[in-house]
Amino acid sequence: MEIPVLSAYLPITDPTWIFFIVLCIILFAPVLLGRLKIPHIIGMIIAGVLIGPHGLHILDKDSSFELFGKVGLYYIMFLASLEMDLQDMKRIGNKAFVLGILAFLFPLGLGIISNVWILEYNLITSVLLASMYASHTLIAYPIVIRYGISRHRSVSIAVGGTIVTDTLTLLVLAVIAGMFKESASDWFWPLMFVKVLAVGGFMIYAFPRIGRWFFKKYNDGVVQYIFVLAMVFLGAGLMELAGMEGILGAFLAGIVLNRLIPRSSPLMNHLEFVGNALFIPYFLISVGMIIDVRILFGEGDALRVATVMIVIALLGKWIASFVTQKIYKMSNLERDLMFGLSNAQAAATLAAVLVGYNIIMPDGSRLLGEDVLNGTVILILVTCIVSSFITENAARKITLQTEKTIEDQPLEDEKVLIALAYPETVDPIVNLALMMRQEHCEFPMVALNVVLDDDDAARERGQKLLEQATHVASAANVQMQTKVRLATNLANGIIHAMRENDYSEVVVGLHVQSSPTESFFGPVLLGLLSGLNRQIMMVRSTMPINTIRRIHVAIPEKAEFEAGFLHWVERIGRLAEGLGCRIDYHGHPKTLKHIRKYLLKKHPAIRAEYHETDGGNELKRLSQIIREDHLLVVVCARRGSISFRPSFEHIPHQIKKYYMKNSLLLVFPDTYSTGAMPAMSIMQPRTARDRYESGNEWFGPWRKLKE
Repeated sequence: MEIPVLSAYLPITDPTWIFFIVLCIILFAPVLLGRLKIPHIIGMIIAGVLIGPHGLHILDKDSSFELFGKVGLYYIMFLASLEMDLQDMKRIGNKAFVLGILAFLFPLGLGIISNVWILEYNLITSVLLASMYASHTLIAYPIVIRYGISRHRSVSIAVGGTIVTDTLTLLVLAVIAGMFKESASDWFWPLMFVKVLAVGGFMIYAFPRIGRWFFKKYNDGVVQYIFVLAMVFLGAGLMELAGMEGILGAFLAGIVLNRLIPRSSPLMNHLEFVGNALFIPYFLISVGMIIDVRILFGEGDALRVATVMIVIALLGKWIASFVTQKIYKMSNLERDLMFGLSNAQAAATLAAVLVGYNIIMPDGSRLLGEDVLNGTVILILVTCIVSSFITENAARKITLQTEKTIEDQPLEDEKVLIALAYPETVDPIVNLALMMRQEHCEFPMVALNVVLDDDDAARERGQKLLEQATHVASAANVQMQTKVRLATNLANGIIHAMRENDYSEVVVGLHVQSSPTESFFGPVLLGLLSGLNRQIMMVRSTMPINTIRRIHVAIPEKAEFEAGFLHWVERIGRLAEGLGCRIDYHGHPKTLKHIRKYLLKKHPAIRAEYHETDGGNELKRLSQIIREDHLLVVVCARRGSISFRPSFEHIPHQIKKYYMKNSLLLVFPDTYSTGAMPAMSIMQPRTARDRYESGNEWFGPWRKLKE
């Protein structure tokens, strides 16, 4: 259907105007359809129908749509696996596997029966067609990203189930396609199985090691982004060489690179931004361009075939989600979200129908004819619409419930001040602070540089440091406020900023000694320790934070009695959860008991190990097990605190002797206020007496000692 007046100019072939039209669709489709409460994804697909060769024929489905469409498809699979919480997946792995098996078996079984008895196809055709019902593509996944629930349990189950379902579907496709290959031999299947295992093993072993080496070597955001994209396409290409579809390689690449790309990192924000802004919309538009609505009213049985395909595909996926819900006692909203994510047909479905369409039978007919090809296009359109509407509705309701839960909980007074002094420490300090930041924190991060009143050159250098910090934070989509403070003493400048704005903690770089006689902490940090009773975190990074493979936390005995106990436990817990690495707590059994109880309640997905000690200075012993790619966290006890021991005086000497090549985080927790400044956050009562009378469960041991 072409526009008569413009038929001489259509379809547009100039690359400039093609790209302009696509960008206009990406820009305006969500805006226009958002007012009609139609999911944005549907807008992209409908726009593809209108401008494509079966609509107004403004554009042809040329090589650019093939290229960007394939990139977008890989991007969806890659982001889906990258967004997965691997720690949580270990807990729900069985659920994902069950959903994947059920989402394959129910549509496959119902499809074979309906294809044989209703559509009257032969067995091989029926099996191939039924496998199309079983497959699905995460078309609606950008919706859950937009609502911020990509790590919800039901989303993780649906994503994990997708790879199980699509793998089985593509195996069926490979088997049937191999049956009609003249070159197929008895060794075809064993050889393909070996190749797939070899590719998968290579990616699991090599990709993380290559990625860790690269991220240590290159810190530029653009270079890192190109590297990750290259790894995705390398994985997809290797999987295609092995005889499977590239989407499996893209998904596996996201799995193996997951821990190297933390959720709150600037690199993750770049990946999501480019994918959602360009590549994924391109893929959705390209899907719409293959849809020909006119076939419903043409000759043949396309409408009847499409109706059977749609009913069986939707029914099979709903039954699978319903059975999974009942088995694991999940809510109706979780069932709807699993169903919404798992019923859209696109990538594997197209692959299956095109393979079947290109197979010529001995009698000259096609294994899958024109009716099935046309019916598949309608199946894609309908299931994408249904998937988007159901996912949008369920995601919105789950988000509202989550927000209500967050509002019902008391807000923690989390106002972080980052004190910066040297250019080389800006990136590691800010990135560490981002990893420990509360996800729904309403306060912006604040970066401070203190300069002496009469040092104009230092003021200019400080401004550049703050600009660098703002750039790192904005890349992670976090607001950063910057302040340059004039003072006659650097430590006093930080202390006064803390008091005036009631910051809950300060993050600084660990002092670098310029001479053997100089103090380990330096004059500024010593001043902070004597002048602040809020939490102080001192950072030394010898490698990028996202390449840390393990965290060791050394904890003094009776640390649970300190005012800032839960404060630092929560921060380090977030860090371990964000990095997806294992964390080892070394401390007294009573202290570890409190930490274990808190983490099970707040961060159940963390892979934590607890090593019982007497709660003394363990740094010499730990030096035997800590590697260069480990992070050592030392929870320090201030002199005079209940958890202080004389042996802790040797910590600076031991750090210089054993840990000069290790990344290090020294934590000085909150202490009780002595009148200098309000030491307690909203989470903690202001005095020991208030805390005792509040009945805080974590202060039970103190109460027993008093009684």
